[in-house]
Amino acid sequence: MINSNSFPHLKLIDTHCHLDMEVYGENLPSVVDSAKKKGVTHIITIGIDAKSSKKCAKLSRDYPMISATVGIHPHGANKIKESDYDLLVSLKNNPANKIVGYGEIGLDYVKNYAPKNIQNLHFESQLELARHLQLPVIIHDREAHGDTMRLLRSAAPFTHGGVMHCFSGNIKLAHQVLDLGLHISIPGIVTFINAPDLQRVAKEIPLDRLLLETDGPFLAPVPFRGKVNLPEYLVYTAKKVAEIRHLDLETIAYQTSANANDLFQLGL
Repeated sequence: MINSNSFPHLKLIDTHCHLDMEVYGENLPSVVDSAKKKGVTHIITIGIDAKSSKKCAKLSRDYPMISATVGIHPHGANKIKESDYDLLVSLKNNPANKIVGYGEIGLDYVKNYAPKNIQNLHFESQLELARHLQLPVIIHDREAHGDTMRLLRSAAPFTHGGVMHCFSGNIKLAHQVLDLGLHISIPGIVTFINAPDLQRVAKEIPLDRLLLETDGPFLAPVPFRGKVNLPEYLVYTAKKVAEIRHLDLETIAYQTSANANDLFQLGL
């Protein structure tokens, strides 16, 4: 097991975490402080609906090392109201909020909480809104590769970039995503023994297009699999990617953080 206390110098960026969720709650100050002490110097907290986006925006005001995104997850696509979009726009336009991306948005054909046609409709609408707001897009794609890529190709080019978060496809799909000018984000799943496709992606894609994320509180890496995922655990994902690519941990931390800084215009 890594002693993550040994890596306060890494300056990792967690590009996707759900810090507004109740599982962190009143422990959030210590969660953030512990992450900072263990090498994570910035966290992007991700909006998944109007209420969540509002909470994330507040966190970006309250914590210097947190930025936020706004957006509506496909699970809530059938509940979207026009006023929800109005709120997201107002959050982005408030200069007190550090809004750095639009998402997570996309398609989820596993849970199917919303009908596929409704998911597709609002995914398309939100891609257009992200363009209007001049924000990079954060894409959720779960067993919906065909429709996701069709709609992304239709919306291209992505002037402000974007990322396929928690990448779940194979190397062929990865190249299709890269061809659109998007980044690919590697979650803690890469540490699982049964993740050969993701490990190949993490090994072979260009280093300047790779990001790291926890997707906390979900998908904790080994050796914390099944537990609440914390931003400080990002070092385990970074170490696995370094091992796969035969690079040192510092190189992976530096390059993935530089990629995140450039994509999300963090100014770090």
